[in-house]
Amino acid sequence: MQDAIRKVSKAPAPFPAQDRDGKRAAMRAFANDEGADQHPVLEGAEASKDRRKGTRREPKFDRSVNSPPVAGLDEQWFPRKWTYLILACIMTIAVCTIASTTLPRPGTWLVLAFAVLFTLPIARVHDFVMPRSNLAKAIGLVAVVVLPLFMMGFGLTVWASNEGIRWDVAMAGILCVSCIATAYLRRQPGAIFAAQFAIWSAAVMVHASLAGILGLFVGLTVAVLVTREQLLEQKSEYERLETQERVQTRARDILSDYEETGQGWFWETDRRSLLTYISPPVAKALRRNPDRLIGQSFTRLFDLEDTGDEGERTLIFHLSARSAFSELPVRAAIEKEERWWSVSGRPIYDQFDNFVGFRGSGTDLTERKRSQEQATRLARYDALTGLANRFQMSQSLEKILGAQSEANRHCAILLLDLDRFKQVNDTMGHPAGDALLKQVSQRLERAVGKLGQVGRLGGDEFKVIIPSRVERNVLANLSKEIIHSISQPYSIDGQRVVIGLSIGIAVSPEHGDNSEELIRNADLALYAAKDGGRGRYHFYAEDLHAEAEARSQLEEDLRDAVVKGEMELHYQPIVSMATDRISGFEALLRWNHPVKGWISPTRFIGIAEDSGIINSLGEWALRQACKDLALWPDEVCVAVNVSPIQFSNVDFPNIVKNAIAHADVRASRLELEITESIFLGDDHGNDEMFAALKRIGVRLALDDFGTGYSSLGYLKKAPFDKIKIDQSFVRGMTEKGSRNGAIITSITSLAQSLGMDTTAEGVETHDELELIRRHGCSHVQGYIFDRSQPLEQVLERLAGGLGTVAEGPKSSRATRQKMLRKVVLDHDGHLYNGTIRNISVTGAMVEGLWNVPVGTTFHVHISTSQVVSCIARWSVQDRMGVEFANPLQRDGTGQITAIQGPPPKQIVAGEMRKAG
Repeated sequence: MQDAIRKVSKAPAPFPAQDRDGKRAAMRAFANDEGADQHPVLEGAEASKDRRKGTRREPKFDRSVNSPPVAGLDEQWFPRKWTYLILACIMTIAVCTIASTTLPRPGTWLVLAFAVLFTLPIARVHDFVMPRSNLAKAIGLVAVVVLPLFMMGFGLTVWASNEGIRWDVAMAGILCVSCIATAYLRRQPGAIFAAQFAIWSAAVMVHASLAGILGLFVGLTVAVLVTREQLLEQKSEYERLETQERVQTRARDILSDYEETGQGWFWETDRRSLLTYISPPVAKALRRNPDRLIGQSFTRLFDLEDTGDEGERTLIFHLSARSAFSELPVRAAIEKEERWWSVSGRPIYDQFDNFVGFRGSGTDLTERKRSQEQATRLARYDALTGLANRFQMSQSLEKILGAQSEANRHCAILLLDLDRFKQVNDTMGHPAGDALLKQVSQRLERAVGKLGQVGRLGGDEFKVIIPSRVERNVLANLSKEIIHSISQPYSIDGQRVVIGLSIGIAVSPEHGDNSEELIRNADLALYAAKDGGRGRYHFYAEDLHAEAEARSQLEEDLRDAVVKGEMELHYQPIVSMATDRISGFEALLRWNHPVKGWISPTRFIGIAEDSGIINSLGEWALRQACKDLALWPDEVCVAVNVSPIQFSNVDFPNIVKNAIAHADVRASRLELEITESIFLGDDHGNDEMFAALKRIGVRLALDDFGTGYSSLGYLKKAPFDKIKIDQSFVRGMTEKGSRNGAIITSITSLAQSLGMDTTAEGVETHDELELIRRHGCSHVQGYIFDRSQPLEQVLERLAGGLGTVAEGPKSSRATRQKMLRKVVLDHDGHLYNGTIRNISVTGAMVEGLWNVPVGTTFHVHISTSQVVSCIARWSVQDRMGVEFANPLQRDGTGQITAIQGPPPKQIVAGEMRKAG
């Protein structure tokens, strides 16, 4: 079909002027180009000459469409007019009157008169009966052919019989009328037979002679045979002509069908680019009468302003230059509808090389253009959220960093990663995850606004580009706003879902002058934000490369540690306030690295969760805790922490059941500590998990209550046996004006009303213990009774009984702020790298130096411009607590001023020393 279309679009001959009003004439012009050659576009004068020759219209005399249409056998039973027959009848009567000796009788005159009168309305009868049935046509044939000729022959025969005229004159008249009738009826053998039979049977009827009757019968028989033969030959000829006509008009029919089915259309203009033909479907699409479009400018069919400058220049250029064009996209001039056409055309010339206009074709380009636009959009935008995708964000960043002016190359990159999204996606299903991502993208766009561009990189990763120099505090405030917005609850399928967000920030050109370096550094900052506890932002710093390498190595070592059995469980006692006796222990994971020594759980638990190691690690801890529990007194319980990832595992109840069965302990002696983050996912799945665990008989504790997204609804529907109050409420409760005590009182009162126990975590001083006892907590856990111990020490302690005595400082220290801040410690000129884990105005906990003697003094470089003196008050493994010589200052917002500046540059490995 495409070849046919191309052939039609290159047709050389223009439409004849007399045929411009008819579609058949238009199709005739297209269909009659079978002999036209397709010539390529050449350059120069010779090319122009060849092109004109290829598009010249040469006269053709064998065009089938100019042939008269072939009529069917049942279409023309008799002619529409036979003027000469009427004249012949009248002249025959006149001649016979002149040659007669006596005038005919009145009856004969009346018969002859009716014979003439019956032939007069032949045109009206023809028009009346031709569209009707064969019966109507037969009646018409008898009325205007058979009957008049019969009366003509009858009248002349009677006239001659009465000796009014001679027989030779009468026969001459009958022969004359008979011949003329035969000439008119030459295309219908049946009508010829009927006419001849009618005119001659009259003579036989008048004389009624035997010879005449026999002659008439013989003639009738022969005529029937001849007529039948002629009809068969005529039918065969008709079928041959019909087949030939169908072959010759095939191209025209194909073009007509091509138009009518809406696959394409054709057009033609004169030398002034005025339309001489346009396909009806185009006129219909334009809501115009086809006749009214003839004579209009070809360009009026299109909206060239919306087509674009390039399309407009191209079309007008080709029309002006009289050059061919192919598949030019233009927008149709249709109001309130966007429709595109692809137009092709070429100039046409007559046999004298005179330019006579253009002729071409067109197709509907709308769906293809929409598909192209959709494909383009999919290539640049995320299909789910509608945000810019990774490709577009990469292009935007490259454009900024490649700006000619150095001042325009400043930008900031924020890499965002959703916290706990995988849990929601796994528990509630991918449709719920997709719905959550859509809402997250909307909140991101509202939070960022016009300040920058938001994009989705894939999964739960997003990117924000700020295309200008922005102060560090502005980026910090924007990050806080984004984290706050994303952390608000969502409603997904009628369920309440809460997630978090971590952000890594890199700034150009300070943190990189190319996209690869900038994104890598922002990614490192994002990992640092996650390591710092999630739900926070982190700016890139040079030491993050070392941290990333260390994290990767730590993950590899952790996998090996699980396989090799390097992990240990230590146990911290939980003391009943009613009896001051140990009621149980909390199992805490510890890792004694063969090279690095003891590694804090805060460093490897997050890695285990991100890498998926937590499932195998958690299962081992559960089995080991139950195994150790079997060695303790029957009234002592063990509490095991359960990760949200473990809790979402449908096979978790079986794991718990098997661990209890292998250790042969009562299920009620096992307490599973679950954090509030499990409620951020599938409520229905949580309900089923709670029911399965309670059927086993284990106790359930809500850990770290008050630090997450606390809701009394959790306590209403979840079958908890205990609430564990987070140590952040305990720490500041002894300070003047603190509301922590009132909060603890409210929690313990609520727990007592619901029949639940309470455990206050992190109690370290006697004044804290006294307030906890006063506020009604049922259990206490913290350093005031003991630190976590390995199994051997626990067994020794239990061998001496369950009684315990509180030991620790009398009062609590100042409120501390958690952080991961790199510092440099100076001891007598020896420099060491360290990390502050928490800090207050009076002291800090520093990690990184091993076995530091108590009383050791340091100068700590907290920032590039702040150095403070301190003394070590305690040291355990790689951690130590230091007391500042002078308290640090706070600003108007309550923030410690010493940590607001950038951290100091870390010391290279060769210059580091170990203390002690």
